[in-house]
Amino acid sequence: MKRWTNLALFVLLGLAFVSGWVAFFYATAPSRASLIVHAASGYAIVALTPWKSVIAARAIQRRRPGWWASLLFALLVLVSVLAGILHSTGLLISAGAFTAMEVHVGAALLAIPFAAWHVIARRIPMRAVDLSRRSLLRAGALLAGAGLTYAAGEGAVRVLRLPGSTRRFTGSYEFGSLQPSQLPITQWMFDTVPRIKPATWRRTVQTGTVSHEWTYDELLAFDDRVRATLDCTGGFFSTQDWSGVWLSRLIPVDTAARSLHVRSATGYDRRFAIADARRLLLATRLGGMRLDAGHGFPVRVVAPDRRAYWWVKWVRVIRVDELPVWWQLPFPMQ
Repeated sequence: MKRWTNLALFVLLGLAFVSGWVAFFYATAPSRASLIVHAASGYAIVALTPWKSVIAARAIQRRRPGWWASLLFALLVLVSVLAGILHSTGLLISAGAFTAMEVHVGAALLAIPFAAWHVIARRIPMRAVDLSRRSLLRAGALLAGAGLTYAAGEGAVRVLRLPGSTRRFTGSYEFGSLQPSQLPITQWMFDTVPRIKPATWRRTVQTGTVSHEWTYDELLAFDDRVRATLDCTGGFFSTQDWSGVWLSRLIPVDTAARSLHVRSATGYDRRFAIADARRLLLATRLGGMRLDAGHGFPVRVVAPDRRAYWWVKWVRVIRVDELPVWWQLPFPMQ
């Protein structure tokens, strides 16, 4: 049982990690499917906790080398799972400056190096018995129990009318929709709000060796509009009215390029498929009012049906090039 428990936990931790990042990546239906897998994996991890606690207690008593790292790894996993449950039920959405979702993700990220160490230091070679009928039955029972627990939990949240019953399919909570002044100001990881002077600011569009600069006043003259939902990976979403100019109006219509590389004044960047230009708005206004610095002044990208980290703020340069859209990290590192 010790061997099976450890193997099952490693598989479940990997599944929870991958499904969680898939949910972060999408703001459409795949996000919901991956969240179900993510939540069920979490409940399965909780179900194995009693057996794992016995294994860990024996290792601590024997002072096995690296026992403290194993203990810290286990604590980070439990904190991440607990924060995820608190967020999904709505029992605790935020505490002080941090949301439950931020604690959930932060603890998981901190656990990564400990997980890597554990795999190397506590390597468990695969054996034929790991795929025996008994092992597969145990795995099936564990997954079925986790799935039923997830379904029961979601049902209880709705019956009890907990805040979690109002979550979007991405797991986010509504905040300040159609109230521009209530839209939270957030940055991705280590990005900061720059100071930009509109009189000297220029937005540059580069296509090969040809570039064109747009002034702030020139972009303000456009009035294309869209109502779009900003869905932040921090755990909230907000639907707002945005206005500006469709990106397709600023780039050559006959270009043979493959992608658009959008870069912020802070260096933050994202790459989009060239075909997405007609669905990307370069916004200058929010709710009819000019953007403020926290929300991306002078211009920001509005990318409907994408998570908020795609909505690049303080856009400085847009480069049209031949690189494929996947030529970037899945998530920004800034």
